[in-house]
Amino acid sequence: MTQQQGLKIAVIGGGSSYTPEIVEGFIKHYDQMPIRELWLVDIEEGKHKLEIVGNLAKRMVEEAGLPMQVNLTLNRREAIAGADFVTTQIRVGLLEARKRDEHIPIQHGVIGQETTGPGGMFKALRTVPIILDICKDIEELAPNAWLLNFTNPAGIVTEAVAKHSKVKSIGLCNSPINFQKFLAQQYDVSEQDVLPEFVGINHLHWVTSALVKGEEKLDELLDGGTTYTAKNVPTFGWSVPFLQSLRSIPTYYLKYFYMTDVMFAEMKEALEKNGTRADVVSRVEKELFELYQDVNLKVKPKQLEQRGGAYYSEAAVKLMTSIYNDTRDIQTLNVMNGNIYDFLPQDASIEVNCVVTAQGPIPLPPQHVPNHVKGLLHAVKVYEELTIEAAVTGDRGIALQAMVHHPLVPSVDVAEKLLDEMLEANKSYLPQFFK
Repeated sequence: MTQQQGLKIAVIGGGSSYTPEIVEGFIKHYDQMPIRELWLVDIEEGKHKLEIVGNLAKRMVEEAGLPMQVNLTLNRREAIAGADFVTTQIRVGLLEARKRDEHIPIQHGVIGQETTGPGGMFKALRTVPIILDICKDIEELAPNAWLLNFTNPAGIVTEAVAKHSKVKSIGLCNSPINFQKFLAQQYDVSEQDVLPEFVGINHLHWVTSALVKGEEKLDELLDGGTTYTAKNVPTFGWSVPFLQSLRSIPTYYLKYFYMTDVMFAEMKEALEKNGTRADVVSRVEKELFELYQDVNLKVKPKQLEQRGGAYYSEAAVKLMTSIYNDTRDIQTLNVMNGNIYDFLPQDASIEVNCVVTAQGPIPLPPQHVPNHVKGLLHAVKVYEELTIEAAVTGDRGIALQAMVHHPLVPSVDVAEKLLDEMLEANKSYLPQFFK
C-alpha cells in the first residue's frame, strides 16, 4: 500500500443495496484512507442494479468533492488487479435462493433462517466455491491485497478461505458493532468508551464482559434483563433467570437454539401471513432501488437502515482504515483460532476481539469462556467444518453428515428429506453435487 498514490479498492457484489453505506464510509474516512480508485463489480444478472447503485455512488463522491474515481464493471479480474483491499458482499442465487433457504426447512418443521441451520448450510454450499474462485484471482492479480468478507455465513466463508487459499482474509459481521452501539446508547457515552468482550464464532457468540469507561457493567445489564436484537430477528425477550445463570448476554441468533419452539412458531406464522424475512427484504430492496434511481439523491438514504445488515459497511471501513494506518485499536473479527480456544481446532474460524495492525488482526484471548457454552460451540463448529468439506468436494455423504449434526435438525429422516429437496431446488448453483 503506497500512501502517495492512494488506494485501489474492489467491492465484489457492488450492485448490493448496502453499497451506498460503504461508499458513505469511504467518503467520511477519505482523510485517513485516500482512495484513488473504487471498483464496483457485479455479474450479468446484477447489471441493472449495479448501474443504479453505481450512479448513486458517483453522485455521492461528486457531491463530496473528492478525487475518487468510481468504476463499474462486470469484469472481476480488471477490478481485482493491483487492488489493496477486496471486499465481498455477494448473494449467490439472489433473494430467490434465500426464500427457498427459509421456506423449505419451515415446511419440514425446522427453523428456516438465512445463516443458521439448513438455510445457512445451503447458502454456504452455494457461496464457498464462488469465493474460492475469487481468491484464485486475488492470488494471481493482487497477492498483497486483504480480502474483507462480509458475505454470510461469514464464519464459514472465512474458514474456507483460510483452508483452501493463500489470500490474507478477515471475516466481518455487523452483530458486534451493533452491540457496541447499543452499549454506548445504554450508558449515554461514546462508542470509544465501551469495550464488550465476545466469546464464540460468527452468529453464535456470547458477551462475557461489558466495560463502560473501564467499569464492568455486565451484572447490571443481566439483572435488568437487558438484551439487544437486529431488524432480521424477532424481538421477544429472554428469560431473566436464564440470562443471570448464563452470566453472559447471548447474541440474538442464539434465540434459534435457546427458544427453538417459539422462534419456529413465529416463522411458520410469518410464512403463512406475509412470508419470511426474505420476502420482507425483497419489498425493502424494491423501495431502496426506486429511491436510488432519483438523480437528485446524492447521499445514503435513511431507509437503508431497515436492512438487517445495517453498519456492516461501517465495520468494513473501520477495519480498512485501521490496517492502512496501523492504528492498533480493538475490533471484533472473524479470524483463525490458533490457540485461543483449546476445545476448537486451530484452523477453525472464531469471532473474537482483535488488535488491528498493519500486518493484520492479532486475536485477544477472552478473560473467561463459560463452560456451558463450549458444547454448543463445538457442535456447530463440527457442522461448519463438514459444510466446508461438502462445498469443496460436492460429496453428498459429507453434506448429509453436516445436515444431521446441526443441532437444529431433529432427525436423520428429516435431514435426508431436507438435503434431497434443497439440493434439487439449488441444482443450478451446485454443479459440484451433480457431476
